[in-house]
Amino acid sequence: MAWFQTELTTLAFCWRLERRDGVALGFTSHDRDLEVSGFRYRAAPGMAPSAISRSDGLDVDTLDVSGALTSDLISADDLAAGRWDGARLRLIAVDWSDPEAEPLFLARGELGEVGTSDGAFTAELRGPTALLDRPVVEATSPECRAELGDKRCRIDLAGRTRFARIAAVVDAVTVDVDGSEPSANAYGYGRLRWIGGANSGLASAVLRSDGARLFLREAPAYAVAVGTLVELSEGCDKIFATCRDRFANGVNFRGEPHLPGADLLTRYPGA
Repeated sequence: MAWFQTELTTLAFCWRLERRDGVALGFTSHDRDLEVSGFRYRAAPGMAPSAISRSDGLDVDTLDVSGALTSDLISADDLAAGRWDGARLRLIAVDWSDPEAEPLFLARGELGEVGTSDGAFTAELRGPTALLDRPVVEATSPECRAELGDKRCRIDLAGRTRFARIAAVVDAVTVDVDGSEPSANAYGYGRLRWIGGANSGLASAVLRSDGARLFLREAPAYAVAVGTLVELSEGCDKIFATCRDRFANGVNFRGEPHLPGADLLTRYPGA
């Protein structure tokens, strides 16, 4: 790339961020907005990446992105609420004097840990090779290692996902909805996704449910208003009896409920 080899550089970094809620945002280290391939990158000169190294090996690629909270599109509240966790990121270098010139691809991956301090943020980018850090072989466990509704579980969640509205807010982690659960503790270990209100786009884990009352694992990031639309997905406690009796799905149970554990070593007559 000729523009990258000139004595007077015209390089600008561009970040394209796609959050899990579908929002796509672009930022550039240049002092003016740039439009590259029909996508606008807003000026955020306070943002800068750490040293970038590229290789064709299997080493885990990571880099850090830091910057000041100068853009209204990235707020400390959204960072604390987790809206940026797991966002997909693509980093390129472009010629700011000719944005339509071929860009230089630098890195892509997902945002890892995001933190704030003294009006600035830091975010870790995990590249595709970070997947190599995962265990190759699963460890045995009495509980199911699949997630309800995934390709290994094979339970269809279409009929186990419902919309409701918040009927009452009991406390920070307890809310009532305007519909009763289909069975006892049906939403326990499930998910509540906020469709409206200040928490829109976020999700809360449900600890247990009792009729129309839901007990959340953690308090939502923002205050909950009565009438807020939510999406409720049933959950599973990953126990074999639940898989067999409630879901009739014992054949797809991904665990070893009958395999003796370490407690076998402590068993002796009279214990």
